[in-house]
Amino acid sequence: MEAIKLYKGKTVVLDRSNVDTDQIIPKQFLKRIERTGFGHFLFYNWRFDENGNERSDFELNQPESKGASILIAGENFGCGSSREHAPWSLHDYGFKVVIAPSFADIFYQNCLKNGMLPIKLKSEEVKDLMARAVRERDYHLQIDLPNQTVTDENGFAAKFEIHPYWKQMLVNGWDEISITLQYEDKIKSYEQKVEGISV
Repeated sequence: MEAIKLYKGKTVVLDRSNVDTDQIIPKQFLKRIERTGFGHFLFYNWRFDENGNERSDFELNQPESKGASILIAGENFGCGSSREHAPWSLHDYGFKVVIAPSFADIFYQNCLKNGMLPIKLKSEEVKDLMARAVRERDYHLQIDLPNQTVTDENGFAAKFEIHPYWKQMLVNGWDEISITLQYEDKIKSYEQKVEGISV
């Protein structure tokens, strides 16, 4: 996975609460077996009409939203089913960071496991960010994961919490397979020992 240390990205606001995983990636698109290719179907029923045309009034379809990699959302983001496809689709679309006052627990964990950083900030801080993003249009934030801060160029600064284990994983670009492979020599040694005993 790609490491996240200092990250600067363009923002887009989705000022909606209780966005569930079926809204993030509708169930009819869950048949793919790869982790890639889901970005086109992100928020599909909100982004497209029944003929597959973009809805001009949806937030991600606005010209100023193109290229955004930081999503600022409302409370309880990612509620509903535990489908891992939700963070896959967000990540495949281009989002690296999601900021919200709160997340569904399973969605939050799935983001971390898939190399995407979910950041919980206070409600008033998220509202401030939303107002700045709407006002400034081409609004960027800088995420400093080692120091656990979110800042902009106009005086906004906030701290966020993250478990040390997941912080280490994201800063180093590790997934759980990477952790296992760090013990490859010990695993091979054990396998050889077990094979010797069984012979």
